[in-house]
Amino acid sequence: QVQLVESGGGLVQAGGSLRLSCVASGITFSRYSMGWFRQAPGKEREFVAVISWRGGRTDYLDSVKGRFTISRDNAKNTVYLQMNILKPEDTAVYYCAADQWGATPREAKQYDYWGQGTQVTVSS
Repeated sequence: QVQLVESGGGLVQAGGSLRLSCVASGITFSRYSMGWFRQAPGKEREFVAVISWRGGRTDYLDSVKGRFTISRDNAKNTVYLQMNILKPEDTAVYYCAADQWGATPREAKQYDYWGQGTQVTVSS
């Protein structure tokens, strides 16, 4: 059974930082690209960041470039999202997702497995 479990969300003031983690089980983690998405109330789920199998390629939503960093530890089956200089507009439920085809897609429909999400709230 495939499981992706996110953690690290919480309430933080604007300008602060959080690090999200997503631990995968039931898949050969090192063969999957891993993405982070977010969904704010009343809005569609949007792409945030993605990292390739070995971490050599990354891609980011323009509004988080320079503030967020995606990384992975294949030995721990874990992908991270370091979020700095957080803004109120970053408030959302953050999801990790796994794509087995090795690309670094921005489209949610390309991903095979999803976590349950972790809430990030940034106060002004």
